[in-house]
Amino acid sequence: MEDSVPKHIAIIPDGNRRWSEQKGISRQEGYATGIRKIGDVLKWCKEHNVQMLTMWGFSTDNFKRDKEEIGGLFELFKENLKKAIESDDKNKDELKVRFFGRLHLFPREIQMMIKKAEEVSAKNGKYQLNLLLSYGGREEIVDAVNKIISEKLEKVDEEIISEHMYTRELPDPDLIIRTSGEQRLSGLMPWQCCYSEFYFCKNLWPNFSKEDFEAALAEYSRRKRRFGV
Repeated sequence: MEDSVPKHIAIIPDGNRRWSEQKGISRQEGYATGIRKIGDVLKWCKEHNVQMLTMWGFSTDNFKRDKEEIGGLFELFKENLKKAIESDDKNKDELKVRFFGRLHLFPREIQMMIKKAEEVSAKNGKYQLNLLLSYGGREEIVDAVNKIISEKLEKVDEEIISEHMYTRELPDPDLIIRTSGEQRLSGLMPWQCCYSEFYFCKNLWPNFSKEDFEAALAEYSRRKRRFGV
């Protein structure tokens, strides 16, 4: 059945730092491996006709980490954004890329590269990758509320709030996957995941496999979604 396959999957890719420690390699190498894993998941999504993937790439809390680690992440962002902008891979013509979060907190160079990456993929639409950068769920709600206040709307309901979220153009996630064995959202899309299904995988993100992905899909297909009814 078509409904047994989620149309929109959101992933909390947890465990990069622990994986790096286990391997005895730098965090930079661990993060690089984690970023490459996104490409694998996109292929698996395509194979199973999952049309939209949302990845949490950098939270607002991540800005509290030491400057060297943050600087390394920024360099990885620039490197991978450059690849996305300049790639001549024919498969990328099917993929639209969007970014959501307090993007203005990033260095201007990264902001410009984010804008360019969105522009070059804007006409694509068969599949979509959403990257949450400088993102926090509470911050998203705060920003939505402040925007509503600034517009001096007379009445506020669920629809109005949804229309002011960063992700207002996106459908809510059908399935949320978190790796590393942790069983919490940590602020991922609290407004949007009201009726999402959850799947927690014990593997650290760099070890997340096709078998893990398909196990999540299989578990999703066994569930009966009631949407509060």
